[in-house]
Amino acid sequence: MNPTVQLGRIAGVRVGVHWSVLVIVVLLVAGLATSFPRMVAGYPWGAHLLAAVVAAALFVLSLLAHELAHAIVALRNGVQVEGITLWLLGGVARLRSEAPTPGADFRISAVGPLTSLLMAGLFAAAARLADVTDAGALVVAVPSYLAVINVVLAAFNTIPAAPLDGGRILRAAIWAWRGDRLTAAVVAARAGRIFGFTLIALGVLQAIDGLGGGLWWMLLGLFVVTMASAEEHHARTSTALAGVRVRDVMTAEPETVDGNVTVAEFLQNVALLRRHSAFPLLDQAGRLQGLVTFSRIRSLPADQRATTLLREVACPPVEIPLAQPDEPLSALLTRLRGCTDGRALVFSGDTLVGIVSPSDISRAAALHGLGVQSAAAGADIA
Repeated sequence: MNPTVQLGRIAGVRVGVHWSVLVIVVLLVAGLATSFPRMVAGYPWGAHLLAAVVAAALFVLSLLAHELAHAIVALRNGVQVEGITLWLLGGVARLRSEAPTPGADFRISAVGPLTSLLMAGLFAAAARLADVTDAGALVVAVPSYLAVINVVLAAFNTIPAAPLDGGRILRAAIWAWRGDRLTAAVVAARAGRIFGFTLIALGVLQAIDGLGGGLWWMLLGLFVVTMASAEEHHARTSTALAGVRVRDVMTAEPETVDGNVTVAEFLQNVALLRRHSAFPLLDQAGRLQGLVTFSRIRSLPADQRATTLLREVACPPVEIPLAQPDEPLSALLTRLRGCTDGRALVFSGDTLVGIVSPSDISRAAALHGLGVQSAAAGADIA
């Protein structure tokens, strides 16, 4: 089951919603449905519940506007955008390449908080309009809450710590000052880890004191630490792979499988006889049907293997990172995530010519660190 539901495209950007968004919506509705009666008395319970649902929905739309602004400005600055995903802790705009200049990096990063402030202004204006037209205290309360929460969102995001927008603004500033993107990324990432550990410590203290919200702060801090570390690792790997092309590391002419065979047939006739752990699926016409990995098969109960087609458990084509042979490997790194377990397929036109695995990239980075240029592809056995 795909945890992300694709909603379509907005301004040319693919938008998806992870199931965990339901968690934050439920928490918001529950919290606001109990807060609004204390803030605005004299309304029936159903009215407060409806106001809470509307506020939660508009808050999610505010998050979408924030991420969409990142994506649109990225496109205008020559950065490819894979899409936007809303999830438990907000949203993320998945960029397929890096900002080409410090200025572009700054613009892409700064537009998010600015959009949140714009949303705050719009909601404040709506609250004022509702007030002067005597629309009712509860109607005023909803946009007032959204105005405040968007200001808080903008302020939090401008904290100079990766992976927050403020961390990327800091990265752009140091990059412009020092002329070294790696140094800038490392400084922003380390600031992010310090901030993340601070949030975790705050959460622990709140939990010890019996105050609510401690677990949430710890979860948020852990997320910040993890993402900051990932950004530093990505920056170091990208630097180590400077000048390396996808064709230098890919496994050429990967073995493919027809997605219309059953999982049981695949395991018996293909997987047992090969050293690979991932197989592209092509139909009889050579069209891509998906990419199957052992981790995908493990999610299928053993008693269903004889009746389930391979393409039904495979990572679907729309979620598979695709690359071109002459594309810089560093540009591909940002797209290696999700159901493919860090793999990408390489196409020359409409022809599948290779596959890139995490072990290929690790090997290339290690060789590059030793001053050795990759001359031939390895085997996808990771």
